[in-house]
Amino acid sequence: MEKTLEQYDLVLNSCRALFVKKTLDYGTSWRIFRPSSLTDPLFIKAKRLRTIQELGQQKVADKPEDEFVGLVNYSLMALIQLQMSAETDLELSAERANALYDEQATKVRELMLAKNHDYGEAWRDMRVSSLTDLILAKLLRIKQIEDNDGRVSVSEGVEGNYADIVNYSIFALILVNYKL
Repeated sequence: MEKTLEQYDLVLNSCRALFVKKTLDYGTSWRIFRPSSLTDPLFIKAKRLRTIQELGQQKVADKPEDEFVGLVNYSLMALIQLQMSAETDLELSAERANALYDEQATKVRELMLAKNHDYGEAWRDMRVSSLTDLILAKLLRIKQIEDNDGRVSVSEGVEGNYADIVNYSIFALILVNYKL
């Protein structure tokens, strides 16, 4: 578990560093998106990963791993958006945006610790392609919940699904970047 925490934090810090840089470049322009409008770019990123995994080739030079970073950051942005009221200003200071990112990332990390305890790090024996498929399934669930105006009868809401996408994406980045 200690190795997982170290690797998890390294990956998350790398994702955060990109979020911080993009916030300096673009401000919090992502705040214009409704949470449901963040789901579609997430879906596109996951579909690109699956296509590359299935075809074994790509035509756009961006590294596929960068899509997992995008999945982490967009999912955390969606979690932030879900916590913000409609009256909150669209433009947040970089410090505030980073603090909100950290707050959501901490919650997601705590969820990972609890689930990793119960599942015994089963993800380490998974294929990256399976993690991609799990992410796509979570996104389809989110889209269905959004289409139902957020109503669920027995399922977790969109927040739990976004949190799982963050963790599955970080697990995929660990599998890709670190020798196990």
